[in-house]
Amino acid sequence: MSSWTEKIENKRRARENAIPEAWRVPAHVLDALKKPVEDHNNNVIELELIRKSGILSDTELKITEDLEFEELLSALALGKLTSVDVVTAFSKRAAVAQQLVNCLTEIYFDEAIEQAKRLDELHSLGRLAGPLHGLPISLKDSFQVTGSHATLGVVSYLDHTSEFNSPLVDILLELGAVIYVKTNVPQTLATVDTDNNIFGRTLNTWNTKLGAGGSSGGEGALAALHGSPLGVGTDVGGSIRIPSLCCGTYSFKPTENRIPYGGQKDCLQPGMDFILAFAGPLGHSVQSLEFFMKAVIGSHPARLDSTVHNVPWRSLAGQQKAALRVGVLPEDPRFPLHPTMKRALSEAARKLQAHGNTLISLENHNCHVANATETAWKLFGIDDAAYRHVQAGQEDLVPSVKYTHGQARNLGYQFIPYLSQKDRLAQLAVLRSKRALIADDWREIWFDNKLDLVLCPSAQSTAVVHDRFGLPAYTALTNILNVNKVYTILDEPITLGSIDNALKGVSGI
Repeated sequence: MSSWTEKIENKRRARENAIPEAWRVPAHVLDALKKPVEDHNNNVIELELIRKSGILSDTELKITEDLEFEELLSALALGKLTSVDVVTAFSKRAAVAQQLVNCLTEIYFDEAIEQAKRLDELHSLGRLAGPLHGLPISLKDSFQVTGSHATLGVVSYLDHTSEFNSPLVDILLELGAVIYVKTNVPQTLATVDTDNNIFGRTLNTWNTKLGAGGSSGGEGALAALHGSPLGVGTDVGGSIRIPSLCCGTYSFKPTENRIPYGGQKDCLQPGMDFILAFAGPLGHSVQSLEFFMKAVIGSHPARLDSTVHNVPWRSLAGQQKAALRVGVLPEDPRFPLHPTMKRALSEAARKLQAHGNTLISLENHNCHVANATETAWKLFGIDDAAYRHVQAGQEDLVPSVKYTHGQARNLGYQFIPYLSQKDRLAQLAVLRSKRALIADDWREIWFDNKLDLVLCPSAQSTAVVHDRFGLPAYTALTNILNVNKVYTILDEPITLGSIDNALKGVSGI
């Protein structure tokens, strides 16, 4: 056994041992999954394996499945449910989810229940810790929690544990939240397929032969199984929105510097973050996303984190327009939309128009979807630190990283001039100028059309087979522009049959 595989075995064993024996899914329940799991269409939700495991009581099933986010917070605040009740219920459900779709990296069940007990004691004195009092919140693996790993799926990062909490972790604890798990990511966060050599692949709960998205794929899969009432991911090119798209949850991409991002573990050379990443929520409703944003911004996070602007939450209550002017982003021919995505966009447009909003079809030539993607990936490519971190662990690149970076190389130089003869500073100057050009064209689009918002896809497709998602073109655009983006769900979800049909005859770019 090589040194790096031995490290992996030890880490996986530690994760498995953190799940209590009483929370282990019986073999006969796991046998309902067709093997190998990642090669078969197993609908984990439809099979009701969490219920069939018998691990959660009826009350715990109700807590995790039936209560809306606001109802859960209200029950905690009023003492109708204790924090121990809620944390235990979601810890059990996360434990089962891990055994079904492999979505967790770090497990803090024991510490979380002890924290919940302290919060219940505080409640007994007539006090609440904050607006998130007693609520369990899951975190993407890149957030640092003192004494535990933040590996980003990189073996060499197993040599060190975090010596401090990321500022957002401390803020969530101040607000009364309970941190109980961290969730899986792709190797180096460099793709939207959640797979790495340490923890393995996270599966899609709706169809295990499809990917869960990434790089916050563990968050998406956990939320889809209601193993978390609210999770926090990060995003630099689509990493919050694509897991929501693939797993059927809600999410919100804030602008840069709105939610604390400091103290993250990353794979970058310091100062090479030419497109700033950011943190944002994944949940089961728009209301849960708004509550998170309001609570975190209302905590004055700039006092703890220099990466966040000291700007208060601003309510739009009473300012809504009777009708909105909605731009509709066209399909980019270099990144053609799959049939399911076309249908979803068409249905969303129809519903917006039915409510009296004005829809404006935008012109493809100045929307820059492909050009923004080319710019983003060449900016990412200036820094090679991630590869050096992988090499330091003497591990192999996982297939999705190889595939995605092959796709990036195949983008060529249709928008960006040839850069290989330039040093990195000169490359950066060219790319910054191209990014400014894209932003200026979008300024004209926005104000010339008097837009209130733009309707656009979160990706070319819904979930695809493992390791073949490729480049996140339609999300990279909004990162280049640094604008907000919310991912919501239509009333009628796309059926598994239509997902499978859409995959037939359609290949990745």
